[in-house]
Amino acid sequence: MVKPNGLVPMKIRESTRFYPYFKNCVGALDGTHIPARVVGREVASYRNRKETISQNVLAVCNFDLEFIYVLSGWEGSAHDSKVLNDALSKFYLVDCGFANRVNFLAPFRGVRYHLQEWTGQGRDPSTASELFNLRHASLRNVIERIFGMIFGMFKSRFAIFKSAPPFSYKKQAGLVLACAALHNFLRKECRSDVGEFPAEEDTQQSATTTNQVVQEPLGTQEQDRENANTWRKTIAEDMWRDATS
Repeated sequence: MVKPNGLVPMKIRESTRFYPYFKNCVGALDGTHIPARVVGREVASYRNRKETISQNVLAVCNFDLEFIYVLSGWEGSAHDSKVLNDALSKFYLVDCGFANRVNFLAPFRGVRYHLQEWTGQGRDPSTASELFNLRHASLRNVIERIFGMIFGMFKSRFAIFKSAPPFSYKKQAGLVLACAALHNFLRKECRSDVGEFPAEEDTQQSATTTNQVVQEPLGTQEQDRENANTWRKTIAEDMWRDATS
């Protein structure tokens, strides 16, 4: 996995819908749960909301459908906010499961978001926040595709991921990283490979951010949230002005 090179991604640079509004976006972030085998006292902490034992995998992908960051091995729905420390001047697109922060750009809540909600006559955006959500969803759709794609690939090619692998938990977490690396290799060397493995519906719940690993003072959190919301509003207003002028 290779970190972003600092250049504006081509998918953003070559689209007037996305540039310059998302020029500092390096990818999309999301999480999923994979069945895990855990023994002893730790079982309870690895039990997710669907009452199954799993490991949480948090990942970031670029707009070429390649992984640039994978964090495997976390229990439950834990989230490691240190994922942002590598690129403080950049940001990632996230869904409403994550708080809107300076490095986590989330959509507006209470506003249409999913792409299917925009299809059909008379469904065009009518406000700045709707336009922002539509373009945010269009870009962030890459993470939905890659997760469905890679976990569909796991089930088609790596049958061991259909159930909890019979290894130590450390090895189970390592298997996820190995498969992510293989995915990137196939994307670079054999582009047609992905099409051979149709995406399967991921029946595991998405990871959430209910538990923050790094706790910040309340004042810092509120100020960060206020700054992020102002930043998001500015992007949305710029989009709307350019689209309606």
